[in-house]
Amino acid sequence: MSQKSGIQFCLMSLVVVILIGGVTCTANNAHEGQSDFALASYYGNHMVLQRAPSRAVIWGYGDVGANVTVSVYPDIKGKTYHSAVKTGPEDKGVWSVTLDPMPPGGPHTVKAVQTTTGEGQSIMLEDVLFGDVWLCSGQSNMCFTVKWGQNDSAEIAAAADYPHIRLFTADQVASDSPLYDVESIMQPWSVASPESINGTSHDPISYPFGYFSAVCWFFGRDLYDQLNVPMGLIVSAWGGTGIQAWSPPEVIKACNDRESDRKRMDYVPRSATHRYVGEDSWKIDVAKPRQHDSALWNAMIHPFVNMTIKGVIWYQGEANAVFNETYVYSCLFPKMIRSWRDGFHRGSGGLTDPVFPFGFAQLSVGSQNYPELRWSQTAGYGYTPNPEMPRVFMSVGMDLWAGREPLNVHIRDKQDVGSRLVLGARSLAYGDSTAIFQGPLPVEVILIPTFKIMNVSYNVSGTLEVRNSSGFQICCSSEEKTCKPQSSMWMDAKIVYHNNIMVTITTAMCAKYITSWRYDWEPVPCRFKQCAVYCKETQLPAPPFKGDIA
Repeated sequence: MSQKSGIQFCLMSLVVVILIGGVTCTANNAHEGQSDFALASYYGNHMVLQRAPSRAVIWGYGDVGANVTVSVYPDIKGKTYHSAVKTGPEDKGVWSVTLDPMPPGGPHTVKAVQTTTGEGQSIMLEDVLFGDVWLCSGQSNMCFTVKWGQNDSAEIAAAADYPHIRLFTADQVASDSPLYDVESIMQPWSVASPESINGTSHDPISYPFGYFSAVCWFFGRDLYDQLNVPMGLIVSAWGGTGIQAWSPPEVIKACNDRESDRKRMDYVPRSATHRYVGEDSWKIDVAKPRQHDSALWNAMIHPFVNMTIKGVIWYQGEANAVFNETYVYSCLFPKMIRSWRDGFHRGSGGLTDPVFPFGFAQLSVGSQNYPELRWSQTAGYGYTPNPEMPRVFMSVGMDLWAGREPLNVHIRDKQDVGSRLVLGARSLAYGDSTAIFQGPLPVEVILIPTFKIMNVSYNVSGTLEVRNSSGFQICCSSEEKTCKPQSSMWMDAKIVYHNNIMVTITTAMCAKYITSWRYDWEPVPCRFKQCAVYCKETQLPAPPFKGDIA
């Protein structure tokens, strides 16, 4: 059983035509009529299929026992692909073909023909490109559309210059069991244009964001500018949702979080709104099906696993910070990534990379739990990739609040979020050794009690730049090797010196033991690009960090 919001679209959008015995009808009519021959719901005109060296999968529904042939035009090989229709989920007839690797470009026409008892039925997809398919998921900061962001009018107008970027937005659906196909579509495949990145929601009161996702758009646009390869961008996101809703049941079980539904509803305060959050009432949200464990994995991710994709970008975590689930997040997030990779690899018949690149936006500004949640997003390492999160890249966003706008988790600068993600994708997804995607990372901390200072050395791809003296804190404790709240205090420690690879901070304010340190461990560490430590050449910030002092 599933619950959906908004309009139920037909299995294929009305622009896809099926020819049956010389009679033209819509996919919806064909599905209700004498045949179940159709493509899966997320195949459509103007779509992008995954390019070489990967192989794209095309699948759909048909009459059990029939034969289906698929052809791609133009194709220098002139090859035809064959599949028998076999019984699949819910006893529906299902067919699937795997195309040979196709070079980037187009447009192509895809023709699928079902033959049964001497009669032929055909489906045509027009204006299909081969390129890279990226799935964009998460909660409201991924839903947040271009028209809500900064410089919106100019950005929307400029979309007309990118006809080789294609856009698809799934509707918001929850289910208590895995769905085999996308049940409802908000935006069928569309050519990038001012209209297609400026769509309104079918229910603006309940779902204020329509399409298209700003982070997904700027990521795909900037990646296209770098690669000149068609981009297929799929958004499947829902505001106010915790990571548990996006995780398969085995992830919840592995992290011993099987009671998360109940715990979440017990925790949420009665107040209707959190001023840092900018979401609708959390008290109402948690009672809705979209918050149930695995509900969005079932309905909004699982249906896509049969596709071949290039990778995923993710913007989520605000809800779990509000739910005070920072520590379990460090278990859930890496395991969710692994489970998605396994699901897409198996679902595509081994065609999607088993360790496909996965990028995420680290939380920007928000509530008191944000510092710990940011740390948990990296599984406690402070950076990615790391041993728990291979081939994962991160866009640091704690320095992107403009200051002149109201303090809100929905920062308007989604351009920098997207461009920082692109740097990680260039390096980890495309093997570009010139793409530096990490800011300065601390590699050594030396306490010098005689001079009441501490030196923090960085691994930096260039020159260390210090923009202000704030951001560092030290734990001043009455006991050795501990930072317990009852016997210690966190104290601000100013930068008093820096060179190209190191900063020196004062420890003069602490007359006891200095046991730990941390950097930018605040809900709002700084205003726009004015945190303390950056790389001068790349303009990338050092991420929030913490560590013990031996």
